Order: sequence, then structure tokens, then C-alpha cells
Amino acid sequence: MGIFKLQAPPGPIQEAFDPGQTSSPESAESTKPTTSQAEQPGPPVPPPTTTHDPIESDPLKTLELKPKLIEALSTVYDPEIPVNIYELGLIYDVDVNADGLVGVRMTLTSPGCPAAQTLPVEVKAKAKAVSGVSDAWVDVVWEPQWDMNKMSDAAKLQLGLL
Repeated sequence: MGIFKLQAPPGPIQEAFDPGQTSSPESAESTKPTTSQAEQPGPPVPPPTTTHDPIESDPLKTLELKPKLIEALSTVYDPEIPVNIYELGLIYDVDVNADGLVGVRMTLTSPGCPAAQTLPVEVKAKAKAVSGVSDAWVDVVWEPQWDMNKMSDAAKLQLGLL
């Protein structure tokens, strides 16, 4: 069984920042932090932990698209680590159903990861850009917890851990 269920529509996308969003000078003024707010930054906000119901994974479609999806996801890098997220072991599962819906289950190195809001959005965009993919969902999970043993030997070698 896959990790997503096609019959259930995805929930609203929860993105903390829309780079294409524009605002008027008045709204920009009202959202500027005060000096006391700027001096006391809070911890990074973890990404939403919305998960989707499982779907039936199609073995043939998965066999066809998974190598292309892995190739695409291997172009996503954690900004603090010079290794792609696939080799880091952050991608736990990739499922594809018969209609080309892709489900990616991933984690981050820690809940306080500074890239927590951007990495899942980038993963979804890269997955949707693969030819044959109709849509993609990304679920960020915290179980099992990521540790360095999840890294590939290539990643460990690149980081000087082998």
C-alpha cells in the first residue's frame, strides 16, 4: 500500500512565505517589526505536520517514475549541508499511483531546521515538474527520527565521515 489516498482531496497548502506575493507600501509599513521584535528572534518555525491518507501505489507507474523523481529530488539541497536531501536520507518514501499522483514522505534533520518552511515546498515543486506526474503531496514526518545513519555512503564520504 502507498502513503496517499487519491479519493481524499488535499488540505489547504500551508506556506509561511509566498515569494511572488507583493504588498502595498502601507501594508509593508504595518508589518515591519519593531526594534524590540527584531532584537528577539524566535526559534525557527517547524513545517506543518499535515499528513495525507494512504493511496494505492501502482507498481508499474512507480517503477516508471521513481527513478526520475529521485533524480529530481537529488537536486534539492539543505542550505547548511553540501549534500542533496536524497543522499542525506531525508526522503523516506516516494509512491506513485496509476494517475501519476506522487506522495513523498520526508523528514528534516531537526524540527528546528532553518529550511523547514522552504524544503518541503521545493520538494513538491521538483516532484510536480517531472514528466508524467499529475500532482504531488509532501508530508513531513518526525518518526522515524532522522540520524546520520540514514545518510548514504556517498553522503558520508562527501562530508568526510568515512
